[in-house]
Amino acid sequence: MLLVILGVFATGAGLGHSGSSLWGTLASRADRPPPHDFPVMEPSRPVRVEIDSIRVRAPVHQVGLADDGSIAVPPLERHNETGWYDRGPTPGQFGPAIIVGHADTRDGPSVFHDLSKLRPGARIEVTREDRSVAIFEVNSVEHFDKAKLPEERLYGSYERPALRLITCGGQWVGGSIGYADNVVAFASLVDTRDP
Repeated sequence: MLLVILGVFATGAGLGHSGSSLWGTLASRADRPPPHDFPVMEPSRPVRVEIDSIRVRAPVHQVGLADDGSIAVPPLERHNETGWYDRGPTPGQFGPAIIVGHADTRDGPSVFHDLSKLRPGARIEVTREDRSVAIFEVNSVEHFDKAKLPEERLYGSYERPALRLITCGGQWVGGSIGYADNVVAFASLVDTRDP
């Protein structure tokens, strides 16, 4: 997982500083949606993500936790693929589904290289295993120092179905840190499409 240009969350470089209790909280909240009237999708594992505005069309694989307690990322040989954190909600369920991807490697750009170029209003389509499509609209794209991530904002909101796309960004500092920041796209479910 340690890259020459670290992907999203290499050893000590990502979201693992909060410990694994937060990730367990995510899983337990996914089963207890709050009482809202707007529709929500049934659970179904994501298999593909498409973002036309930044030319992303990539498979989505399941990822869990890395040895350091951070969210794991796809291996380097699959740097143009994404990973859905499988202990949280699936895209379309209540809560923040999390999809991670590498920004780049020593050889060049990776799947989420242009994530910081997303603008509010951009559409993200996530095809799910049941062949339904969850359609999200970007609310904001923000940079956070890896040591100062607003965890509750990233992972704690269960007001509606949401999506977080996460990669590395900011200045390259090397060592076990890699990039200084995480780039996070915040998006909300706005539509669905049945198979």
